[in-house]
Amino acid sequence: MADSHGRIVGPLIELARCSKFHRIIVAGSKGTELMSELYLRGYVRVATTATCGSPRGQYDVALVGWQGRSIKALETTLDWLVHFLASSAVLVIRIDTPERTTNRQLESILERLGFHVEVGILCEHGLAISARRRDAPAMAVAA
Repeated sequence: MADSHGRIVGPLIELARCSKFHRIIVAGSKGTELMSELYLRGYVRVATTATCGSPRGQYDVALVGWQGRSIKALETTLDWLVHFLASSAVLVIRIDTPERTTNRQLESILERLGFHVEVGILCEHGLAISARRRDAPAMAVAA
């Protein structure tokens, strides 16, 4: 189980360009498993949507693993999740449907929320997208 989540977490960490010092929130059906995999890799400032507290813009990175749920449900989750993100935060979403219509819908949702897609990659059984707020200052990247 950790191996399959490891194959998912690795590309998400790379897209987010996050360090072990960043505060990370994970969301999606496998949030707890992703959090465990992050802990195994030394990322200890991680919370799930169940343990994150009140929204105050306190997280530097959001990692969303979206499997088998509708794009409308993802939109609802993102509408709620963005309030937990700092103005310079990065949002990385992995969806298990690399269909063009889903991609366009996701880009439209992110645009409405004030984000722009920086990069998207095809990964095992899906697509991963990294996005930042349009007016966000560049996030300091730790070596």
